[in-house]
Amino acid sequence: MISNKTYGICLVSLLATLMITGLLSLRPTPVIARTNLEYLPMEIGGYRGTDDTFPESVNRELNADKQLYRHYRSSDGSQLDLYIGYYGTAKGGRTGHNPYACLPSAGWAIVDSRKIRIRQPNNTSDTELNYVQARRNGVNTVMVHWYQTAGSTVMSTGIQQNIKKFLGRILRNRNDGAFIQITSQVPNEMVAGAKTKTRNFAENVIQLLPKFWPVEQ
Repeated sequence: MISNKTYGICLVSLLATLMITGLLSLRPTPVIARTNLEYLPMEIGGYRGTDDTFPESVNRELNADKQLYRHYRSSDGSQLDLYIGYYGTAKGGRTGHNPYACLPSAGWAIVDSRKIRIRQPNNTSDTELNYVQARRNGVNTVMVHWYQTAGSTVMSTGIQQNIKKFLGRILRNRNDGAFIQITSQVPNEMVAGAKTKTRNFAENVIQLLPKFWPVEQ
C-alpha cells in the first residue's frame, strides 16, 4: 500500500516533470546560422583532402543538415575517407546511420569490432571510439567512428549521445550532434597499419572539430 508521503513525492515529481516539459516546449527551436564544417582544414596530419559527394539517393537516406565527405591522401599513397554528418537541434541531433547494419547490408562481413581508447588534450580520462573491420572479396574496410555533441563532447554510443543531448536541450536549448567515421580500404596484410593510421587521424579530427562546429541561434 502506498503511503501518503510516497504518493505526495510522486505527485510533486510528476507535476515538476510536466512543468519542465511545458516550459521547454515554449522555447523556440534553434536554427543553423553557420555550418562551418566545410572550413575543416584540407590538410590534416600529413594528409591532403579532396571533397567528394554521395549520390542524391544516399543523401536523402542520411538526411543530414550538413555533410562533409573527403578523401585524404598522404605522400606514400595511403588514403583515409572522412565522413561527418551533422544534425541540428530541429532534427534531434542524431543520424539513423549504423555501420553495424549498413556494412552487412552492403555485403561486408564484420570480422572485428571493439572499443579503442585515445587520450584527448586537457582530458583526465581516455575517450572511447568504435573500431570495426569488415571484409568483402579479399578487401578490408577498416573504420573508426564515434558521435560528437556540444562541439567537444565525444561518445562511442548513441545512448550516451541521447543523454548529453537531453541535458543540452534543458541547459542550453540545443541538442545538435554529429556522426563521424574514418575509413580505409586495404588488403589483409595492411590491416594493422590501417588501424593505426585511422586511429591517429581520428585524434587529429577530434582536436580540430570543436573549432569548426556549426553555430545555431
